[in-house]
Amino acid sequence: MSLPRQLRDKSDFDQLPNEVPVSANIADAQEKRGFTSYYVFVIEVKTKGGGRYLIFRRYRQFYTLHSKLEERYGAENKSNTFAFTLPVLPGKVYVGAKKEIAESRIPILNIYMKKLLCLPSWVLMDEDLRLFFYQSEFDCEQVPKGLRRLRPRTRRIKSIAHQAPGFDRMAAPRAECTLAYVEGTVHNSTGIFPCAFVKIIQDLPPEEGTINWLRCYYQDDTLSIIRDISVEEDLSSTPLFKDLMALMRREFDCDDIVLNYRDSEGDLIRLVSDQDVELMVSQGRRRPSEKHFFPWELHITHQDDLSVYNTSPGGGTSQALAVKGQ
Repeated sequence: MSLPRQLRDKSDFDQLPNEVPVSANIADAQEKRGFTSYYVFVIEVKTKGGGRYLIFRRYRQFYTLHSKLEERYGAENKSNTFAFTLPVLPGKVYVGAKKEIAESRIPILNIYMKKLLCLPSWVLMDEDLRLFFYQSEFDCEQVPKGLRRLRPRTRRIKSIAHQAPGFDRMAAPRAECTLAYVEGTVHNSTGIFPCAFVKIIQDLPPEEGTINWLRCYYQDDTLSIIRDISVEEDLSSTPLFKDLMALMRREFDCDDIVLNYRDSEGDLIRLVSDQDVELMVSQGRRRPSEKHFFPWELHITHQDDLSVYNTSPGGGTSQALAVKGQ
């Protein structure tokens, strides 16, 4: 890269807002129990202004971001005059143990994020890119457990050898000091400190991460109950139909069930596909809901029970599904 271009890129970078992410590193991969069991990557993000925070992202969120960037800036987009080559994202894996798959992805995803944040400065202002690295309310509510890959911050040693002028905001430290350290949180920022500089007066009690709840109404011939199921998912997430069905079958220990939701007129609508789930979630978001509860609710009935549906067009709302507390 020529010196004028280096200076121009540095000038563009200096004009970016301080909250723009400039580096990201995966601190750990942790298992979550959502609509299905999955692994989430705990990512430490550093901003241009020097801020640091943690975000929690699944592989499918990486895949969605990459797809949007590929569509917008990829070489196949002939209408875009700013097309360039995006870094390579590791592909989907359909067979294997989830933990081993997540662990094997960590170094590749670290390289992917490093190259992604080294793209031209105007790319760092992309809306989808900034949303991906933005610390959402859900991220703030999470309590990270022992972060195995979060290394102590180290000093950079100035090199004596003469080097051509360059600008590398992602350069790695040239030396590291390994010390025993403890992890702590101060003013909503998580950091690690050498044990020699910390005096532990009293161990803090273990914190519990924020859990969201899904309200479910279950009815069969002899029983009607309301059950709130804990789900480690963002309230804005949309589950797959098969994941919802598997979760309800495990929760209520019954296979011959169907999933339903109430529409705006009070009628029960049976769910049979991902498109039905998306419609249910979309309608639920328009209604008020309790804190830490999903804005939509499920009604579980037996697959042969058609009495709960409104089968008379124009005949008013359906028969109400009788429920009572546990």
